[in-house]
Amino acid sequence: MNLRPALALIAFLAACSGPAATPVGKIVPENFRDADPVAFQGQRPARYAVHGIDVARFQKSVNWRQARANGVNFAFIKATEGGDLMDPMFKSHWQGAGEAGVARGAYHFYYFCTRPEVQARWFIRNVPRTPGALPPVLDMEWNPFSPTCAHRRPSAAVVQDEMRRFLRIIRAHYGQEPIIYTTPRFYKENKLGQFTGHEFWLRTTAKTPRETFPGQRWRFWQYSATGLISGIEGKVDLNAFSGRPSEWKRWLTVRAAR
Repeated sequence: MNLRPALALIAFLAACSGPAATPVGKIVPENFRDADPVAFQGQRPARYAVHGIDVARFQKSVNWRQARANGVNFAFIKATEGGDLMDPMFKSHWQGAGEAGVARGAYHFYYFCTRPEVQARWFIRNVPRTPGALPPVLDMEWNPFSPTCAHRRPSAAVVQDEMRRFLRIIRAHYGQEPIIYTTPRFYKENKLGQFTGHEFWLRTTAKTPRETFPGQRWRFWQYSATGLISGIEGKVDLNAFSGRPSEWKRWLTVRAAR
């Protein structure tokens, strides 16, 4: 039996399929560029070993295996907004990231014109309980673009109450304590430094977390909105994990979904 044609076909298919998936948890050094780099003082992103991205409908073309091979160790993927909007790219990004060995988590963009219970149920309806998934993320920031919610700015007490109600439902469903994403203005105006007992993912692209959020501990830092990564068309947000490689592996063991 002549095996050479079959072997040639296997080799061809392997070549066409791109790089093999890198196992989840294996740290790949970042091979990123930044279209608009910032000279952070002292607390530079490069000091951290584990980097990743966050994506939404704006990232329409992602070769997840290629991105993984270039240092995308984790990805937070936009799933839902308010009580009735789902990101059209969520399912594609969720599947692609998982197949490439990227540690993946989903996030919800909060609206102040819809009850937190409604939003929590909408998130649960659209985001599967997937073994190994990162904790769900609650994205808290003012929304200046919504035609219905743009001018809704509740007091800090109301904001924190709604957050707790949303988080309680999500925690009970997924069995994980959610992460809170926020921006400098929202954090300050809603006194989130007093919102204890939660891990934070902080956005600060002009200054370091130490400068922008003094005294606040963080787990993830979104340090750029202008990242350039082979495998991803256009610009993408860049993020760093707060700890060393050993801490990343330990954190995944404790915090990933069972």
